[in-house]
Amino acid sequence: MARDHGDGGIDERGKDRWRLRYRIGGKRYTKTFRGSITDAKKELRRLLKSGDEGAHVAPDKITLEAWLTRWIELRQGQTSRRKINARTAERYAELIRLHVNPELGTRALQAITAPMVDVLYQKLAEKGLSSRTIRQVHAVLSASFHTAENKALVSRSPIARVEAPSPGDSDVGQALEQAQLSKLLDGFRGSSIALIVTLAAHTGARRGEILALRWCDFDAKARTLRIERALEETKAHGLRFKAPKSKRGFRTIEIDKGLSAVLVKHREKHQRIVAGVPDGAKANFSLIKLPDDALIFPRMAARVRAGASVSFDLARPRVPRHVTQEFTRRVAKLGMAKLRFHDLRVTHETLLLDAGVPVHVVAARCGHDPAVLLRNYAKRTRKADTSAAAIIGTLFELPA
Repeated sequence: MARDHGDGGIDERGKDRWRLRYRIGGKRYTKTFRGSITDAKKELRRLLKSGDEGAHVAPDKITLEAWLTRWIELRQGQTSRRKINARTAERYAELIRLHVNPELGTRALQAITAPMVDVLYQKLAEKGLSSRTIRQVHAVLSASFHTAENKALVSRSPIARVEAPSPGDSDVGQALEQAQLSKLLDGFRGSSIALIVTLAAHTGARRGEILALRWCDFDAKARTLRIERALEETKAHGLRFKAPKSKRGFRTIEIDKGLSAVLVKHREKHQRIVAGVPDGAKANFSLIKLPDDALIFPRMAARVRAGASVSFDLARPRVPRHVTQEFTRRVAKLGMAKLRFHDLRVTHETLLLDAGVPVHVVAARCGHDPAVLLRNYAKRTRKADTSAAAIIGTLFELPA
């Protein structure tokens, strides 16, 4: 047992395990510490110093698992400045449950150190977890400890001293070349999601935004699509529509004549269904009104036995994961197994930037902050690199 001039004490409780006892403002505190006796003395001095400076954080036995659960609830609260939606909350909880709690969940929040988190990341990498997912775990821990520090649950966040995992180039997404994109769109002809894929490539809209589009959001004369909501699927709420994450998410996207004409033909199919007009029969489609909540991409009618009636609800949304599953199957057959649906958005933005469209225009079209667009989505293509090389070559004259 060690004493420090009556200011505090250190009692050995096992191998590299110590009980720190000290007084601040006349109140007695104890804290369990793991490490060498030298480190224990340093921690005791730090605690006493924090008391002198008015920055002392009282020991708390809350575990990391309990705090992370509480933190997610706080982020979902109505008064939270950075409120998260239900789908994001489920993703955070999934990352914590699968990757954090098994290793660190039962440890006290205040006992978490940077080396512990470094070991966690190393073990996740050894298990084959992608760098993208490890980076997401890091982001969750960083944000949660930042909140814990602000609420005086920890004196300082250990994440600031952690070796942050690299996101890796492939984590942001991949951008297709023009020829690759043409091959992709050709490969989806005849598919039930062909127009969805085409719309994603032509507009850069997110999957949820596309599946939430109604016919009233489409203006054939102006050739525009209005984005003002998105479809999400969560375990708690099932399928539901939500507003965009930020004001930038509310936007109107201009489309080309070809895509507008395809959408008009697609709308006519729905108008025939509503009016009971057979395929091939002439009709004045300007007189056929669709319901205000009619979706551009409603869920397909289920197959039924011959003679049974089929109810086709134009307001019934498709299941987003089913769209992704069909996309994944198709791209695998096209030899693009690593391509994600979100990469259509990355491709759209990259091709526009490569073509010289100003960053702020691309950002507004896709609902991005310009800085985020450049940091996360402006992927370089070989064509753009060749163009850059050609341009730089005209600026300098090399000696023969």
